[in-house]
Amino acid sequence: MAAIQGGVVDADEEKDIKSEPASDGWANNNSSDGKVLSASPGSSAPAVGIKPAAGAPEDQQTLLAVLQFLKKNKLTESVDILRREAGLPEDSAKGADSSGAGSGGAAGGGDAEGADASSLLSRVTVSSSAAAAAQAPTKASAGEDQPDVNVVLSAYSQQGDPPLYQVYYSGLKRFIETVLDCHRAELSQVYYPLFVHMYLELVYNNHESEAKAFFDKFSGDQECYYADDLRILSSLTKKEHMRGNETLLDFRTSKFVLRISRDSYQLLKRHLQERQNNQIWTIIQEHLYIDIFDGIPRGKSQIDAMSGSLAGEAKREANKAKVYYGLLKEPEIELPLDDEDEEAENEEGKPKKKKPKKDSMGSKSKKQDPNAPVQTRIPLPELKDSDKLDKIMYMKEATKRIRVGPDNLPSICFYSFLNAYQGLTAVDFTDDSSLIAGGFADSTVRIWSVTPKKLRKVKSAADLNLIDKESDDVLERIMDEKTASESKVLHGHSGPVYGISFSPDRNYLLSSSEDCTIRLWSLLTFTCLVGYKGHNYPVWDTQFSPHGHYFISGGHDRVARLWATDHYQPLRMFSGHLADITCTRFHPNSNYVATGSSDRTIRLWDVLNGNCVRILTGHKGPIHALAFSPNGKFLASGATDGRVLLWDIGHGLMFAELKGHTDTIYSLKFSRDGEILASGSMDYTVRLWDATKAFDDLETDDFTAATGHVHLQENSQELLLGTYMTKSTPVIHLHFTRRNLLLAAGAYNP
Repeated sequence: MAAIQGGVVDADEEKDIKSEPASDGWANNNSSDGKVLSASPGSSAPAVGIKPAAGAPEDQQTLLAVLQFLKKNKLTESVDILRREAGLPEDSAKGADSSGAGSGGAAGGGDAEGADASSLLSRVTVSSSAAAAAQAPTKASAGEDQPDVNVVLSAYSQQGDPPLYQVYYSGLKRFIETVLDCHRAELSQVYYPLFVHMYLELVYNNHESEAKAFFDKFSGDQECYYADDLRILSSLTKKEHMRGNETLLDFRTSKFVLRISRDSYQLLKRHLQERQNNQIWTIIQEHLYIDIFDGIPRGKSQIDAMSGSLAGEAKREANKAKVYYGLLKEPEIELPLDDEDEEAENEEGKPKKKKPKKDSMGSKSKKQDPNAPVQTRIPLPELKDSDKLDKIMYMKEATKRIRVGPDNLPSICFYSFLNAYQGLTAVDFTDDSSLIAGGFADSTVRIWSVTPKKLRKVKSAADLNLIDKESDDVLERIMDEKTASESKVLHGHSGPVYGISFSPDRNYLLSSSEDCTIRLWSLLTFTCLVGYKGHNYPVWDTQFSPHGHYFISGGHDRVARLWATDHYQPLRMFSGHLADITCTRFHPNSNYVATGSSDRTIRLWDVLNGNCVRILTGHKGPIHALAFSPNGKFLASGATDGRVLLWDIGHGLMFAELKGHTDTIYSLKFSRDGEILASGSMDYTVRLWDATKAFDDLETDDFTAATGHVHLQENSQELLLGTYMTKSTPVIHLHFTRRNLLLAAGAYNP
């Protein structure tokens, strides 16, 4: 929202305004020429610093406008200080009252007066923060256009006639409809953000009937993927509705990013200069970030592929940081050969010959990947003896892994939760597929053994003292056979459990809940060890790092948190999403974390320093599923729009769009070798996709990151290998076993 409440500003609102990024001109130009573009159509006034010179008439008007605002809010001490600093006579404060809107004629009567005063503070704040950028007088005097502070300060006072809003918008619409086809798609991007902010300004200034007429006339012109946002917007019909509204706060505090070619931008700029359309200009300068690139304009299909998020597309510089997506070097562990292996492989194909096959499938590599981070980049837990034994078991399983592909599809084993009237909300399998856990709406977590081996607790302390600790089977002896059962129920949460995750060593289980906590459970005693409290709202998802020790969580408070199991407080807080964080995933090398959000964006965060290194836009609905490829190079995402998008992490660009699902995608999983991608949806289907073909078709030379062009092939049907229907069970979790059997799970919905 462009204005704030008139009168006294509370601390939270003032904080919001100050955190708004300063605009460096009419548009934001990332090209190499580094020019500052025109701040106002036709204006070329010099930039003004924090302490303007009082000599110029324009600066006198600016100071009078500020004095008027200070006097209106009874800040007499500030009035005196400012008057002395600027060297103004004592009657200047009185003159501020008689000068109307300060730097421009007001045309809105009493309704506009509050808006003038309140918008004034926001512009003063922005102007003062932008002063540092205006400290180059030599450049400014070289003829480059600079922001006109008078226009900034009096932006609202110049437009006081509510019916003109429709005239301005219609005029811009007619102009865009008459430009050449190659520019029309790019310029049409301004429809939505302009529509939103013009509507909000009308509502804020108490022009309710005009706002309703404006909404009814132009809401149908917006893209279909903004339907949910428009529905929320339509409920904001009075100024009182705006207080504390989260969606409104998003619009107000974030700049909507538009990526436009230079030619299209020049057309728009020329049109606004000719029409002197300061209303459109004000909104663009306040709330839009125009990312200009040199090159041919993008077509509608290219724009639609990247559009849809709450804040427009990602800025190009947001995806330029180096990402170390390679895998860490595996520790040297000798694989012992037992008799069974030697008998089965008595020819050339011994396990030693099979290990390179495992490497080539993109799983774990013994050679240092040039794209991998330094082994010690983040501290990782040391391998215990039990971990080494598990690695050996993993390597043995890998030698017997089925090579899946288009000609050899994996078998699918489905686990249906029957009579789940307590509401199944989350599922997870252990890496070795021996245990399955479910989180439920009745606040419980239930664990089942998938193998014939039953679940047992550790013996009591008194019984443990009687055990010979040097015996070879000590791990078996410590377990109490009397407690053996096929399932266990964990009680502790006081709200529905929305996320669960097994630790890699199968000793722990994480669960996140609506009660704002994450709990760490021991799978040896089936008790809660720690309750992590840091989130202030429900926690929608949590996941262990592939190396254990660390875990990530995200929820309704829009902040993802990185934790270590031995710390009560989070190690990192990842803030930047504009809506709930709905899903979280660790990169295979544990150095990065991906978060999917209801703001329709995916962000990749660096665990080492907390920086956001990738912002991926393209989904048209909240994101509910993420999966990294085994080699760490690619990311798959699924959302309520029923689409699966594939991303190249190194370049930060989308390269494939998989269409077929008709409902929300809740789970994605790559096969162990990365050749097949499985997707599970609320449309009761599991679909298998040819990931290898999608990766092979990828030409990195086509990634013109400088212009942001994305060419998506319409080959979803070619990549779809199979569709598998359940009777009436939404698919909420998928898991590939170490031998590439696909396990799926969901609650039967009669």
